[in-house]
Amino acid sequence: MITSLSVHYLLNINFNRFQGIALERKTGNTNKHKMKKLEIVGYKRATLGTKGSKDLRAEALAPCVLYGGKEQLHFAVPMILFRELLYSADVYEVELNIEGDIHRAILQDAQYHPVNEMILHVDFLEITAEKPIKIDVPVKIIGNSPGVIKGGKMVQKLRKVSLRGLVANIPDFVTADISGLDLGQTVKVNKLKVEGCEILNPASNPVATIDIPRALRGKLTA
Repeated sequence: MITSLSVHYLLNINFNRFQGIALERKTGNTNKHKMKKLEIVGYKRATLGTKGSKDLRAEALAPCVLYGGKEQLHFAVPMILFRELLYSADVYEVELNIEGDIHRAILQDAQYHPVNEMILHVDFLEITAEKPIKIDVPVKIIGNSPGVIKGGKMVQKLRKVSLRGLVANIPDFVTADISGLDLGQTVKVNKLKVEGCEILNPASNPVATIDIPRALRGKLTA
C-alpha cells in the first residue's frame, strides 16, 4: 500500500541510493552502441480509477501500467525518478523494481497535463530477450561535409529512427555519415545501417541535407 510515509521514505532517504544505482547501470555499459539501462523503483497501487490516480498525483506520484506480460501491472512511481527517462533524447532499457519484483521494460508512452506539464500517466512494455521490440532511437550526425565547408548549412530532417529487433541488438543511437555530402545533397534512410535490426522508416525519407544559403546560392548562379 502507498502511504505518505512510504513516499517520504523513498524521496528523502533512498533517492540518492536509487540515483546512484541508475548512474552505475548507465555508465557501466561499456559498449556505447548498446541501449542504456536505468532502474526505476515504485509501489503497487492499492486503488485504481480516476480518483486513485488523482490522489497519487497530489503526492507527486505518477500512475503507471506495465503491459506485455502475463497480466497488466498497475503501480506508481515518484515523478522525480522520471527525470532521465522522460526528459532526454536517450532511450533506455528500464529495470522496474516494484516492491522487490523485477521487470525488464521499455517506455511505451507518457501523458502530460496540457498546462502545467505534470506527468499524468506512464505506460511501459515488458520485454524479454527472445521477443523483438519496436522502438525509436536517436539519429546522430557524424562526419565533415564538403558542402558545409563551402558554406552550406547542415539540416537534420530525421531526429529518431524506428527499429525492430531483439533487445540485445537495439543500439543507443544510429549514426548518419554526411562525409560525402556536397551542397544541395541529402543522405536518406536507405544509407543507415543497424546490424541485427530492421529499419521501419521509408527508405526514401531524408535524414540530413546540406542546404545552400540564399547568399551563397546567388554566388553559385552568378
